[in-house]
Amino acid sequence: MNNVSEQLSARIDTKREELISLTQDLIRIPTLNPPGDFYDDCAHYLGDRLAKRHFEVSYFRAEGTPGDSDRYPRVNVVARHQANPGPCVHFNSHIDVVTVGANWTKDPFAAELVGDRIFGRGACDMKGGLAASVIAVEAYLELFPDHPGAIEISGTADEETGGYGGVAYLAEKGIMAKPRIDHVIIPEPLDKDRVCLGHRGVWWAEIETKGRIAHGSMPFDGDSAIHHMTAVLNKLEQELYPLLATKRTQMPVVPDGAKQSTLNINSLHGGESESFEGLPAPLVADSCRMIIDRRFLMEEALSTVKSEVIELLESLKLHRKDFDYNLRDLFEVIPSMTDESAPVVQCVSSAIEEVLNKPATMVVSPGTYDQKHIDRIGKLSDCIAYGPGILTLAHQPDEYVEVQDMLDSAKVMAIALHSLLHNLLNK
Repeated sequence: MNNVSEQLSARIDTKREELISLTQDLIRIPTLNPPGDFYDDCAHYLGDRLAKRHFEVSYFRAEGTPGDSDRYPRVNVVARHQANPGPCVHFNSHIDVVTVGANWTKDPFAAELVGDRIFGRGACDMKGGLAASVIAVEAYLELFPDHPGAIEISGTADEETGGYGGVAYLAEKGIMAKPRIDHVIIPEPLDKDRVCLGHRGVWWAEIETKGRIAHGSMPFDGDSAIHHMTAVLNKLEQELYPLLATKRTQMPVVPDGAKQSTLNINSLHGGESESFEGLPAPLVADSCRMIIDRRFLMEEALSTVKSEVIELLESLKLHRKDFDYNLRDLFEVIPSMTDESAPVVQCVSSAIEEVLNKPATMVVSPGTYDQKHIDRIGKLSDCIAYGPGILTLAHQPDEYVEVQDMLDSAKVMAIALHSLLHNLLNK
């Protein structure tokens, strides 16, 4: 390690207890999404802390975005510390967490410390990463208060449901976009020795098959939409899944199973609703709906991804008696991948090797995250995900983050920050 790296690492080591406390405080704010609980509380907790450290703090409510309301406002916080002219390095973390789910053995919002692990919903994804980035920046400013350029930290809404009330909104407003910022690190939990360059693409759609209602005792007088959906499922099983298994990518996607194209059936519902007490009416289903989640590769075009499903449905319409359907787009994201020669990739990779004494591994995420908005809307390609935590723990019961991983990641982020602000790649 050089002298600056040693100073930063030593300073961060002194902040272990502060890092634990900050992570616990963040986990104890139950920012569940949906519906979007306590965003304002979490944003102001972060903003108040950074304002005391001489950051200029701004709050942005993403009015009109999906889910935003007076009861559940989509509140985002952006804090900026600028001492001199120069580039802007931005650390972006989402503050929302997914629902708790079953099978926890710990209180999901107690943020209990057991050994080296802090347990809780959002510990790994990604309040541990947010806390590590804050400690990294605070340690850096204590040593280098007169730094070149600007340092920003943001806490943003709704990443777990697409990011439209968070990073997408801020990118559209020019806040998380070129030319205002230059380099972005998103502390998602991809393991502390890995640099995540981007993610696969995604297309969500709703397929509805149509039928004709009739009395359940005389189904021959109707036409079951569920039967028609069974034909769709058979087509997927016999034709589309085998095709997807042949599609492999050169992207360094992890885990290995995500190196191929995939399709998940998110939900399936036919007939009358069961959301009431008692028994349903005896009816033939006149509608059946299925939500599909198709993940695709850099080598695939979105138009081809959609046409594979459309051709399957059109084939059924042509050959199956009375088959009819609707197809509705819900959500789509093009694959994104930052070049390995980009400054943020090189600086973080170098810092990983300094801190961990091993080369960084380049990976691509199987699922999307907010890099998609920074890339497509903000027109900023110098963006990666890097942070503490184990990816497979995200959204699981008894989610946790290890304190040592946060400390090591904070050191990496602080050292990379220094390199980016001082443009050390070109010196």
